[in-house]
Amino acid sequence: MLPALPRLRPVRVLLAPLLALGLAACMPSQPIIAVPTFQVQSVRLTGLTLPTFSSSATAYLTLQLLVNNPNPIALHMANIAANVVLDGTEVTKINLPDVDLPARGSAVQRADLSIPVTLATAANFLKVARGQQVSYRLDGTFTADLGLLGRPSFGPFTLVQGVLQQPAILP
Repeated sequence: MLPALPRLRPVRVLLAPLLALGLAACMPSQPIIAVPTFQVQSVRLTGLTLPTFSSSATAYLTLQLLVNNPNPIALHMANIAANVVLDGTEVTKINLPDVDLPARGSAVQRADLSIPVTLATAANFLKVARGQQVSYRLDGTFTADLGLLGRPSFGPFTLVQGVLQQPAILP
């Protein structure tokens, strides 16, 4: 038995909180990587076809999405995947692979969508085609390629939301 061990116990009790405080002071007060933000630059219904014997009705939508990188380092987004929701009804999915974001910069991503019109979505597309307002939302996830740090996925959450209204393309 060593008589010195009982005397070291008070020293360990004092050192433990000091060590914890020292390590906490070294921790960054902000996250190491901030989550990119998303903005819709434009969304537009560019066409609407009626059903025929060989094909269903189709709505054509063009979406321009601005992805902002608040980080001081460039990021590579391996994938951005979202559901497009009009007035509470999911109408299609978007998949934007390989989005490169410069440090503290942004990138515009364009998606040209061909969306089958169903009974559940026909009224919304007709409203937009007639110049009326329809709310939209993009609910999705994204995966960042951080090299040696891996490929973390973020979400699901609402990436953007707004109101779609444009000049009428149908009377």
